[in-house]
Amino acid sequence: MLQALMNILSSCLKPFGQHNSDRVDSVNGNANGNGNNNNSCLVREGKDGLLWFRDLGKYGSGEFSMAVVQANQILEDQSQIESGPFGTFVGVYDGHGGPEAARYVCDHLYRHFQVAAETQRNVTRDTIERAVQLTEEGFTAHVSELWSTQPNIATVGSCCLIGVIYQQTLFVANIGDSRVVLGKKVGNTGVTAAIQLSKEHNANLEEVRQELRELHPNDPQIVILRHGVWRVKGIIQVSRAIGDVYMKHAQYNREPINAKFRLPEPMNMPILTANPSIISQPLHPNDSFLIFASDGLWEHLSNQKAVDIVHSHPRVGSAKRLIKAALQEAAKKREMRYSDLKKIDTKVRRHFHDDITVIVLFLNHDLISRGTVQDPPLSIRSDLERL
Repeated sequence: MLQALMNILSSCLKPFGQHNSDRVDSVNGNANGNGNNNNSCLVREGKDGLLWFRDLGKYGSGEFSMAVVQANQILEDQSQIESGPFGTFVGVYDGHGGPEAARYVCDHLYRHFQVAAETQRNVTRDTIERAVQLTEEGFTAHVSELWSTQPNIATVGSCCLIGVIYQQTLFVANIGDSRVVLGKKVGNTGVTAAIQLSKEHNANLEEVRQELRELHPNDPQIVILRHGVWRVKGIIQVSRAIGDVYMKHAQYNREPINAKFRLPEPMNMPILTANPSIISQPLHPNDSFLIFASDGLWEHLSNQKAVDIVHSHPRVGSAKRLIKAALQEAAKKREMRYSDLKKIDTKVRRHFHDDITVIVLFLNHDLISRGTVQDPPLSIRSDLERL
């Protein structure tokens, strides 16, 4: 009995490192990956150089871990978790060309989702599609307003990965090349399998290139291979995104935007779209956790490797642990030490890895089956700038 008590105290008080900006919260929940220990431990939100993290927190259907590391001069990733009357909403927004589109999506998409859900008194695929459509229209209007003073905002876009847990159903919507992977227990084997749930829209995938060729049969240059990378019109890798209006509306594909974005031939129809690929499926008791992450994580870790890391370690710090594993792989590819990589500042850091966002949701099926509503509602955004 005494030894068990000492073990609990040891796990709760184990030092995480010294960070003056850490905020400490008390969370009652499972502290270990297989969910057997219900401890009340101190967990942390803070910043470690270019890494922001929330080691453990509660949402409507369980616990979460969240982290983001910056590589660009200005962080282009945004993300959020919202839990309320219409379940839990997760968003990972991987910006490109600048931070404006990802920030706009983070500010507006969930609001549109709330209005659509309240109008329907339900959550469906149409709810998510409507929220995406209004966000895309809003950002396009925003570009129009700024066109005369900030024309290059027409070349800014964002991938958009959405997860919604509502009444024992999981919805996943994706635009671009972020990814969500399910960790699913395999019977009583002790093994947790990785199952990718999202469909990606990246020209490096043969099915995406085929889709583009079918949509643009009269354009032999719709996808171009340059330096070993397939790009839409030789410019951009993703075939779907919110924003990037220069690839959707001819009036924005002209001077004064940068010449590298201007197409030599007239644009008769949108080249990129913001149409999400959406799936919905019931959640089962052997569904253990979900990993939502921008493509910067998956560039360095396989689906199964990421699931194994989460499954084989304590829940506390899961998202941060995944990011550090990816950075260690990035360092290894350049034949350098992880400690040296950490010393590289923003912008130069982008030559070694991308901005990386990770959200891990641990699934509590007792809460899911009861359909409990979190009170007070949870609303959290990962953002290095606010620390």
